[in-house]
Amino acid sequence: MKLKHIAAAALAFAAVSAFAAPTAYNIEPNHTFPSFEADHMGISLWRGKFNKSSGTIVLDTAAKTGSLDITIDAASLDFGHDKMNEHAKSKDMFNVEKFPTATYKSKSIKFNGITPVAVEGELTLLGVTKPVTLAINKFKCIQHPMFKREACGADASGTFNRADFGLDYGVKMGFSPEVKLAIQVEALKAD
Repeated sequence: MKLKHIAAAALAFAAVSAFAAPTAYNIEPNHTFPSFEADHMGISLWRGKFNKSSGTIVLDTAAKTGSLDITIDAASLDFGHDKMNEHAKSKDMFNVEKFPTATYKSKSIKFNGITPVAVEGELTLLGVTKPVTLAINKFKCIQHPMFKREACGADASGTFNRADFGLDYGVKMGFSPEVKLAIQVEALKAD
């Protein structure tokens, strides 16, 4: 009987230890789209997204720590309007020729129990790095039925002032510089 209890305790410890270890995930680019909403002359909101992004997420739910390192291909900007895309990629705005990527790197991840609820990090856009906090509005991990490994997904949001990064086109004409982010992300457990 004692042997059964020792074996059960060892199995439970092994399960907790495995769960407690940091787990790395790779961003799944076909299910991840950083999107944003920006003022257009005070009369409407333009919404755009970036069609290409990559990166890694590391989570240790037991230690309540983790990291996030995301790279966005600025040239994949898509407003769903060819002329707007062309202008936004020019030197007036995102200047994708000089700054082909934007990055987001976490400083810390805040947890509620074992669930991540916020990320404090730094956004680098147009060569300027500033703090940006993302709220994690929804988070879930499952065993992915097609990829046959763990997948985690999240809905995150945040705001920043684009003029702080030098993206100030239209501000003198009355455009609001506030940008709202809405990011859907899915990531697969690394092999």
